[in-house]
This record gives sequence, C-alpha cells and structure tokens, in this order.
Amino acid sequence: MSTVALSPLAPTITIEADPKIGLRGHLRHTGALIRRNLLWIKQDPESMMDAVLMPVIFTLLFVYVFGGSIGQSLGGGQAAYVQYVIPGMIAMMSMNIAQGVGTGFNEDFNKGIMDRFRSLPIGRGSVLVAKIAVELIRLLVATTVVMIIALLVGFDVNGHWGGLLASVGLSALFGSAIMWIFLVLGVTMKNAQSVQAMGFLVMMPLQFGSSIFAPTSSMPGWLKNFTTYNPMSGLADAARGLMTGGPIGHGLTVTLAWTVGLTVVMAPIAIHKFTRKS
Repeated sequence: MSTVALSPLAPTITIEADPKIGLRGHLRHTGALIRRNLLWIKQDPESMMDAVLMPVIFTLLFVYVFGGSIGQSLGGGQAAYVQYVIPGMIAMMSMNIAQGVGTGFNEDFNKGIMDRFRSLPIGRGSVLVAKIAVELIRLLVATTVVMIIALLVGFDVNGHWGGLLASVGLSALFGSAIMWIFLVLGVTMKNAQSVQAMGFLVMMPLQFGSSIFAPTSSMPGWLKNFTTYNPMSGLADAARGLMTGGPIGHGLTVTLAWTVGLTVVMAPIAIHKFTRKS
C-alpha cells in the first residue's frame, strides 16, 4: 500500500498497490483523484471564481448592452433576446470551463505533482478521467449560476424543465469532448500561459462565429456556412430548441457528431502523450 500527499494543501490519500490494474482499480484510483482535486478547490476557492463570476458578467453584459438592439431584430426587444441568448450562454460555458482542465493539467506537470503520480501504481487513464470529472462539476456550477441570473433577468422556462435538464446534459457531454483537446494542449505546451493563449485562439472563432450571441441571418455567406457546422452553433441551437420548444434536429446532430468525433480522435492522443510524458 502506497501513501502520498498529492499536494501541500490536500490531505494524504492512500492508494493500494496493484501490479495489474483492472477496472475496479481504475475506478478506485479515479475516485481518489477526484477527491484530491475537489479538496484542492476547497483549499483554494479562488479557483472557482471563473466558474462563478464569468457567467454573471457575460450574461449581464450581453443582455443589457446588446439585448435591446439585437432583441429588436428578433421582434421582441430585450425580453426576446433573453430567451435567445441564455441557451447560448449555457453552450458557451462548456468551452470556457473546458479550458481550465488544460491549464490545471499543465500546472500539475510544472509543480511536480505528476512526478509523484509516476512513483505510484496509478492507472494513467484515471488521472485524465478525474480531471474531466472535476471540470464537469465546475461546469454544472457555472450552469447553475447562469440559470439563476437568467431567471432574475426575465428568462421564461415556460414549462420546458425537461428540456432545460437535457440541454445541460448535452452541454456537459460536448464539454467533456472539448476537454480532450485542452488536455493535449496541457501536456504539450510549456506553461499555463501558453495553454491559455492557444485556447483563446481556439475559442474565439468558434464562440463569436456562431449563433450563441446573435442570429446568423445577417452574416456574410462564407461565415454563415461556417456557423452551420460550427459545433458551438449546433449546441446553442439545440439548447435553444430544448429550452424554448423550438426545432432541435440539425443542432443536435451537429453537436453529437462533433462530440463523438472529438472524443474518438483526441482521447487516444491525450492518453498517448500523457503516458509518454509521465
């Protein structure tokens, strides 16, 4: 049995040695690592500020700065824009929170925490899965904050509570796929600042070249074609349909296709690069 303090702030976690790690071993190790990451957040609550404050700032900014003008194009003013943008905000959270898994992963390497993992009989996949699981918890916290603010600014669920839960689940599913990209960045980039910079270059075109914040009808043809198959547009449109009773077919298809594709392609790459580096 091996005992290790995985960080100066987190308590000691004991992991049983197992020369051949099976499924139960992986599950046990994943649970221990999830607990370690949650305890680290408890000791460093400032790490949750982006998940708590960012949804509030973005929601208020877009509703009260752009809501009136864009809402007029939707035929209903600010109230109509609230109904339009809130599902898009839920979609946006999936990518914003996903970036945190890459920076946190990179910092673990630079602080030597991965060196401690290397000396223990821990399944390499357990480390990655635990990271994703904790970021999904942060995503659910961010989504809850978004919905509280949404109700305060006038969002009307109109009885679509099942659709709301389904849109949150879809956002979490897509978010888990995006996290594999940021895990690869976390392993390959030199520092957390580089991961953030590269993540910014990935996020900005996908978020603003989409239907998250505004309808795409007035966009030029080439950009409209891009938004048609942009996964962020697909997720926003699917969430919009689920939460307000609109169509979901194309958006759901695009989101699920990107989710499966990213997971199938990026997960093996992340695991391979992590295994080689650790």
